[in-house]
This record gives sequence, C-alpha cells and structure tokens, in this order.
Amino acid sequence: MTDTNLKPNLSNWQERVDLAAAFRWTARLNMHEGVANHFSFAVNDDGTQFLMNPNQMHFSRVKASDMIMVDANDPETLSGPNAPDPTAWGLHGGIHRHCPHARCAMHVHSIHATVLATLKDSRLLPIDQNCATFFNRYVIDDHYGGLAFEEEGERCAGLLSDPKQKVMIMGNHGIMIIGATVAETFNRLYYFERAAETYIRALQTGQPLRVLSDEIAEKTAQELEDHPEQDERHLSELKAILDDEGSNYAA
Repeated sequence: MTDTNLKPNLSNWQERVDLAAAFRWTARLNMHEGVANHFSFAVNDDGTQFLMNPNQMHFSRVKASDMIMVDANDPETLSGPNAPDPTAWGLHGGIHRHCPHARCAMHVHSIHATVLATLKDSRLLPIDQNCATFFNRYVIDDHYGGLAFEEEGERCAGLLSDPKQKVMIMGNHGIMIIGATVAETFNRLYYFERAAETYIRALQTGQPLRVLSDEIAEKTAQELEDHPEQDERHLSELKAILDDEGSNYAA
C-alpha cells in the first residue's frame, strides 16, 4: 500500500495519488498520445480550481507531486511553471468553469474511441453489456472547430451541461469523460474504450449487429450504475499492482 507518511506537504494528496495512478495505467493500456492529452480534478466548490498534469510530461512518468494547480478564472496560470498548454487550458478550463458537476475530466485520443469519433454516425449502439453501459449517457460533438483553444473549449463545455451526460464523443478528435471522482471517471474511460473496441470490431465483420432493445439497454445501464463500489475497487486494485511493482507514482 502507498505510504502516506512519506507524502509531500501538498493539498489534495489522495486525489493527486489517484490521478497519478490513472495516468500510469492509461499509458500502460496505450490510451495516451505522446505527451499530449490531459486529466484534471476540481478542488474547490465551483470547480474552477483544478489539478492537472504538467505540460508535456509523459503519462507513464507522472507522479502525485507533479500535479499543477490551475485556476480557470486566472489567465496568468498559463505563465506559471509547467503551465498547461493553451489547448489544455481551453478545454479543461471551459469544462470546469461551466460544469461544476464535472469534478474530474479525462481527455484522450484513445484508438477505438477516436475511430468511433471519425465515423459519420458516431453513435455507440448497445450491442453488448459494455456498450449498453453508455446508453443515452453520451453526447456527440459534430462541430469540430480545430485545436481546443478557449473558444472551442467553451463550446464543448456547453455540450456537457446535462449532468446525466458523462461522455462526449468529440467528432474528428477523441473523447472527453467526466465524473465525480477520479475512480469513477477512470472506470468510465476504461469501459468506454472497451465498448468502442467491441463496436468497431463488430462493424468490421460486415455482419448484421445484434442490437439490444432500448428497454434492455436502459435497464442494463441503470443496473451497472447501481453496482456498488466497482469503480473504487478497480482503481484500488490498479494502485495495488503499481505498489507491488515499486512504482513511484505516489511520490
């Protein structure tokens, strides 16, 4: 287990550790992209102050103590040490500024979710249990406008105003996942990529799809939402594996 007695004197230490573990495992699953993509976690009531990975640090190297604090209402944040690049500021700043329910936000260009985002019809049909998890729980952005500078970030934030929608399929771009905790958000990110892979591979067969009815898809989604502590247990197990390996993610 992580030795919290060795933690540096930094605020929101548990969230920092959880984020660092999520970064490490995202890299291990090859869901990252070079030194791009960002995760963030809001630390104040209105969500405008948030932790984020340092600019252009590889996910596989991020440690709890590396997280920077960003203020979505203070552009001077961009001039600080390891400041996020303007696209990270634009996208995550917009979401945390306008969606206080989005305590955690994870944006990646993972392969299968991005393939889904390139299709003219980017819907994720409920063809299995994982796909059904997201039934009526995602939005599709059909109006990609280039790199996610501030104006694009504001537009994207508007698509996540409904707290029920926890996933944005960013057409021609990638995926944005939001949630209440790091564990919840990472679990959702993991299962969305799994669902997208199943769907894309099913499409590749060229065979007719066995699509669940709306009633069963919604029932399945609700049952999975009510399943106790699955997200927390998932992240805890991943941290235990990292601890067993002697990883420095929690340093």
